[in-house]
Amino acid sequence: MNILLHPVYFGPISQYVQLVQADKVIFENEDNYQKQTYRNRMYIYDSNGKLLLNIPIRHSSSLGLVPEDNRHQKYKDVLIENDFEWQKQHWRALKASYQTSPFFEFYEDEIYPLYHKEFRYLMDFNYACLEFVLESLQLEVDIEKTSEFILKPGNLQDYRHLVNAKSKENFSNSRYPQVFEPKHGYLPNLAIIDLLFNEGPNSLAYLQAENVN
Repeated sequence: MNILLHPVYFGPISQYVQLVQADKVIFENEDNYQKQTYRNRMYIYDSNGKLLLNIPIRHSSSLGLVPEDNRHQKYKDVLIENDFEWQKQHWRALKASYQTSPFFEFYEDEIYPLYHKEFRYLMDFNYACLEFVLESLQLEVDIEKTSEFILKPGNLQDYRHLVNAKSKENFSNSRYPQVFEPKHGYLPNLAIIDLLFNEGPNSLAYLQAENVN
């Protein structure tokens, strides 16, 4: 099966279920940027429950564009607003949430550079996150990137809707142990790193056994 996805900030478990079970993955590089998606946000599990981590972006007005152009800014052209110390904040949040998880230390050295190297473009950072996840899963995937926007996917299975962080689709993945589950209960479909830090090398087998449909 060949599928079409968006590159995202680590991405929810639902997206990686599709990714690991695909024969080939095509990433949409030519779409317009949209707010309230996993392009610049992810959800993790901290001591108070579900926590949103959001990457600040530079708005079109700061780039000398008229406000209306913000809706039509290409995703690949979106710049990260690095005047905010978002990387430091996100790294602290990850450590606070997962330092007691079974596999945080196992992956810590590999994920550390993502939060200590400055990235200019959001898409570049998201592809670096994807590379970390694939290496952690020890998974080789046949990947392509679009050179023009795909309006009608044709023979591709279109899973671009999985980028929508506000989707009303209730995908509930199978339970796995989570650090704060005894306190707040099980939280489904969090960012893929929640699975990695809790399940470690077993994460790939877990994703291969899931069914997102």
